[in-house]
Amino acid sequence: MKSYLSLIPISAKVRRRQNRMTRLCIIFAVFLVTAVFGMADMDIRMEQARLAEKHAREFTFQAIMDTAMGQNLFLIAGGLFLLILLAGVLMISGSINSTVAQRTKFFGMMRCIGMSRQQLKRFVRLEALNWCKTAIPTGIVLGTVCTWVLCAVLRFVVREEFTTIPLFGISPIGIISGVTMGLITVLLAARAPAKQAAKVSPVAAVSGNAQNTGRARRAVRIGRLPIGISLGAYHAKSARKNLVLMTGSFALCIILFLTFSVLLDFVGYLLPQSASDADIMITDEAGVAGRNCVSWETVETIRGMEGVKNIFGRRSLFEVSAKLDKEGLPQEVDLFSFDDFDLDALKKDGRLEKGSDLSEVYGNSDSVLVICDPDAPLGKGDIIQVNGEALTVAGMLKYDLFSEDGLSHGRVSVIASSETFVRLTGITDYSLVMVQTTGDVTDGDVAAISEVLDEGTALRDERELRTSGTYTAFVLCVYGFLAIIAMVTLLNAMNSISMSVSARSKQYGAMRAVGMEGRQVTQMIAAEAVTYALAGCVTGCIVGLVIGKMIYNLLIEGRFPYAVWALPVFRLFLVLVFVAAATLAAIHAPAKRIRNMAITATINEL
Repeated sequence: MKSYLSLIPISAKVRRRQNRMTRLCIIFAVFLVTAVFGMADMDIRMEQARLAEKHAREFTFQAIMDTAMGQNLFLIAGGLFLLILLAGVLMISGSINSTVAQRTKFFGMMRCIGMSRQQLKRFVRLEALNWCKTAIPTGIVLGTVCTWVLCAVLRFVVREEFTTIPLFGISPIGIISGVTMGLITVLLAARAPAKQAAKVSPVAAVSGNAQNTGRARRAVRIGRLPIGISLGAYHAKSARKNLVLMTGSFALCIILFLTFSVLLDFVGYLLPQSASDADIMITDEAGVAGRNCVSWETVETIRGMEGVKNIFGRRSLFEVSAKLDKEGLPQEVDLFSFDDFDLDALKKDGRLEKGSDLSEVYGNSDSVLVICDPDAPLGKGDIIQVNGEALTVAGMLKYDLFSEDGLSHGRVSVIASSETFVRLTGITDYSLVMVQTTGDVTDGDVAAISEVLDEGTALRDERELRTSGTYTAFVLCVYGFLAIIAMVTLLNAMNSISMSVSARSKQYGAMRAVGMEGRQVTQMIAAEAVTYALAGCVTGCIVGLVIGKMIYNLLIEGRFPYAVWALPVFRLFLVLVFVAAATLAAIHAPAKRIRNMAITATINEL
């Protein structure tokens, strides 16, 4: 052996199984960054091709980057890079830290034969970099393949504006970013464990007790809790560095989930998806708003034609005289009719205020839905007099469907069923008819619909303006990212608890030798894991809600005045379920292993 560094590949072979989690974390970090920057690069290339075709000239990469689209893409990718970097550092640090704690005797022997503190630090760092030889190429290959798969899905499944996205492109930016991520993450993650290994004295290290070298001044306070639970909580709190790393790992996963879920809200406002979204719109040819010109007979004719999945319409009558008993409200309303399908969509889309009773509105009834400003004194149960008839407010909508900014600006809109509208006004024709087409609809089917239209009406084909594919692609990408982060967090928690148990094998063996039962050992391991989980859950929820609220205000409230932030109760529930599942999974394997080991084996464990 020419140098102590020759031990690095030998150690890697011997401890291949123990280092599996660390390599997995590096692979995931490189994979995510390669995929994120690779997809951003493919989108830039798609935009280059689109602009070149549109303007009949070439566009350079720099020209695209000067646009708002290019800047936003790589700004988002840069933000993801920093988040993945932080997640990777926390997870890899925890894994390396546990590995160092398990090998105190090995490091002590190296110190005894002359290895200096500086050489020990270098050994730990180079050992960590040695994992990159296989982990980084694996992550880059997986990231590139993932980019190809996502591009294929966008091109052949989502289609729409993604029909020109490259399929098998190699992204130099994605590869360079992946390599950079792997190296930076490992170097940053190895700093603290390297210092920890260098601080261990040769005598303490040879004894194998570097985990907790301080002299105990007093016994652990048991209180009313069982001995196993008290000792487990003490073990978690005593190793403060490991507590910070484990807490940070759980907390970061929760923060990422709560933060990225705001992006789902944002795209929901930006590209609103509704059960009543139409592919074909039939309106007044001259574009006169509120002109009821589409006959009921035409609607029924179109309903039975090829390519028609659903057809529904709206009638409208503006500035109808009305009597509202509340002060400060106008004495006229805009009256609209919704077919049953359209009313059902309001509930499916979550557009009704809490407490609204949609069932009272259907059919020929005296109940209606109302849209007004949030500060207007109109609410459920109030009475509106229209054409001499008293209408009861059965519910309110969260925002104005008929205005661009979602605000009613002092106007009051009343939505009634088709039967109620016809009874009040005597109008049977529609001002707007919407058609949802089947998946196999053809241009000929659309042309056939246009041939049966009433005079003075026009058909607007909006099939190419669908945003459902873009919305679905964005949602899948966000959920995919969160799923990978959650999986890495889960695996890291399981690995860290397992390695923590292995590092304390001699302690557990001594406790079992003096009479501790297997059940108490399980309690001890469970209490340690629960301490990490609770600390991470509390920290992550608090910080995640604060950051999520800030992002919500920045992205949504500033652009959509009617948007109101609410405590994400369901998402917090999902967080608690995930943390509980991760904790149970982290407890099971190490507890079973330590219970099944012979007492003599645990006492002699190195």
